[in-house]
Amino acid sequence: MTQLMSAPDPVAAGRPDVPRRRVSPPGGMDRVFRAVLRGAGLTVLALMVTVGVFLLIRGLSAFSVAGFGFFTTETWQPDSKNFGIAAVLVGTLLIASVALVVAFPLALGMSLYISEYAPRRLKRALTSMIDLMAAVPSVVYGLFGSTLLQWEGTDIPRWLSIQFGWIPFLSVPEADPDNPLSPNGVYMTSTFWAGLVVGFMIMPFICSVMRESFTQAPQGEREGAYALGSTRWGMIRSVVLPFGRSGMIGGTMLGLGRALGETIAVAMIISPVFVIQPHILGSGANSVSALIAQQWGSASPFGLGALMAAGLALFTLTLVVNFAASAVIARSRSGQGSDA
Repeated sequence: MTQLMSAPDPVAAGRPDVPRRRVSPPGGMDRVFRAVLRGAGLTVLALMVTVGVFLLIRGLSAFSVAGFGFFTTETWQPDSKNFGIAAVLVGTLLIASVALVVAFPLALGMSLYISEYAPRRLKRALTSMIDLMAAVPSVVYGLFGSTLLQWEGTDIPRWLSIQFGWIPFLSVPEADPDNPLSPNGVYMTSTFWAGLVVGFMIMPFICSVMRESFTQAPQGEREGAYALGSTRWGMIRSVVLPFGRSGMIGGTMLGLGRALGETIAVAMIISPVFVIQPHILGSGANSVSALIAQQWGSASPFGLGALMAAGLALFTLTLVVNFAASAVIARSRSGQGSDA
């Protein structure tokens, strides 16, 4: 019996008298690869700094005229020196918020179904369809929302305003819920429709990140949860969701960044107004990116500077959101909260 047993590995046993194998210093190809990666990272950083500096220089004249009122004024009349982004900035945040409310549950449910429930053949088909949705141009979503969705779906915001009108942002002051013949125009070109279409646009991006994160959950922890008597939902709740927490946050913030900067689809749906519109179901909305797209062609030289300043504000907002997401992800690494 003792002859059949193999001798213990002296290195594995931790004997100090046996020298460990020395790893040779990195060669030429390793140094080239490291230099290429460092150059790529520095290039991305330089591009971001260049964009920010360019917007700052071009928008400096507008900032010097408007001052801090640039962030508190709702009117947009740069040629009269009366302009600000208070209304469009609030509209941008509202549209992005509605988009996340729409996209997050759809993306979470779809990613969990694909990774945990769908048969293998159906899983490949659904994955391809989700990736195809992410490749559809935004103008197609804009056409879908502006020519079909908000015309045929006016009963949805009407029902929401009747049932939940006691919530301030879901009320429509211009509508008469007791009059069945009231015009439907008060429910169109609203923040709700713009956010709904943008939510459909960002859902594939969020779903793809979540799905990849969920599929990386360790198989041993899954089987351990089942061995302890857990159901499939119990295993998902105790293993998959905690392990994929960073992916959920990262995917959501990726979708939020896309929603904040969406231009064409929003511009095709909304009716631009330059007052803060807190009623998301009522007609009238605006966003920073849609403002730039709509005003760019007819703007004066000073108006172009004001649009550059608005772009800088949107650029800064997007950076703040992404840096905040990175900080949250760094504190919630995958698998940190797993109970299995």
